[in-house]
Amino acid sequence: MARVLVIEDDAAINDVVTTRLARDGHAVTQAFSGSEARLLLGENNAAFDIVVCDLMLPGATGEELVGLIRARDASLPVVVISARATAADRIGLLDLGADDYLVKPFDLDELAARVAVQLRHRGMAAAASSSVLRYRQWALDTEARTLTIDGTSEVPLTKIEFNILEALVRRPNRVFSKAELFELAWGEPFAGDDSTVAVHVSNIRAKLRETGTDAYLKTVWGMGFKLA
Repeated sequence: MARVLVIEDDAAINDVVTTRLARDGHAVTQAFSGSEARLLLGENNAAFDIVVCDLMLPGATGEELVGLIRARDASLPVVVISARATAADRIGLLDLGADDYLVKPFDLDELAARVAVQLRHRGMAAAASSSVLRYRQWALDTEARTLTIDGTSEVPLTKIEFNILEALVRRPNRVFSKAELFELAWGEPFAGDDSTVAVHVSNIRAKLRETGTDAYLKTVWGMGFKLA
């Protein structure tokens, strides 16, 4: 399990990236400003195995953080994510010490793959101690992408349906808005259509009805969804 620091001031993007990397078994710490990242990094970089960093940050810029990290440690991988897409920007960050550069909007699976590559270069095994998330009678295998009930009945789910359940099971006490679930399940900014998430949740409930666990999905009126 790798210790990842995600530095991104956009809370929605930060949460989506964190959820995707946690799916691979990483322990992810979130920072929402450059100044918060400075505090988390402390006097050295030993608390983390890799850093994923935006550039436009309050408190300290991404460039400043990359320079700070590199001045302390030549080996700590830094993956930059930014909307700045010019060749000069990429070259400048790589010259400063970033190990990789991904332009927004980016594919979450590509980001996860690039993080895995950097960890391999660092000589780390990034495998999770367990790929199975459990909630009451549910068992979600995040590697096989399957949902089983009581270890016997498997419920067929689409990619989006599985992503919705995974987000809920990872934080079973949290109420998720439809916008949050959309961004976590689709991996892109919310488009403003509440019905999209509601339809998928309804489809999940229909698939779960025969197992008697459909009531685990609770609607919180005016807010969103959570696990009962």
